[in-house]
Amino acid sequence: SLLFHMTQTEVCPPSCNCKSLGEMKGLHIDCSSRQLTEVPALPVNTKRLYLQNNSLTSVPPGALDSLRSLEEVKIFDNPWNCDCHILYLKLWLEDVSAPSLANIRCATPAPVRMKPLRQLTGNELRICKRLLPIKCLEFFWRDLILIAGAIIALILVAWALKSSKKLVCQINLSQ
Repeated sequence: SLLFHMTQTEVCPPSCNCKSLGEMKGLHIDCSSRQLTEVPALPVNTKRLYLQNNSLTSVPPGALDSLRSLEEVKIFDNPWNCDCHILYLKLWLEDVSAPSLANIRCATPAPVRMKPLRQLTGNELRICKRLLPIKCLEFFWRDLILIAGAIIALILVAWALKSSKKLVCQINLSQ
């Protein structure tokens, strides 16, 4: 029943080899060379994480945020897709393990093939900019509707004021 109460992130991923580094010292998790296509759910107390030589192309944003006690990570020799979505991994590694960032190379897209991830610039992640116009367009329509609504409201108010003045004049004249 103890296992039943453990969350997924406290259990060794089935595709990996886990060794305890001693009481309260954390886990050594070896998931290298397992043909993994995605990062498995990892225990929170992971100290050393080996994910090299797999088929990882990206890491979902937030996937590694819970690994607070991580000291070593090896994540090279994966066919990384260095598009806009690689930004999370790049920033995470800059924070957590700058040395391991050095030996990560992009596999795709073609213009950045074999380029080290840490050397990737904003220009090469121009796909990120391509994601923006869609959002801008959404705001454009929203703003357009709001502006049109405001103009109609102003016209109605002006019309109401004008007719109320006419009404006041007519009442004054009739008296």
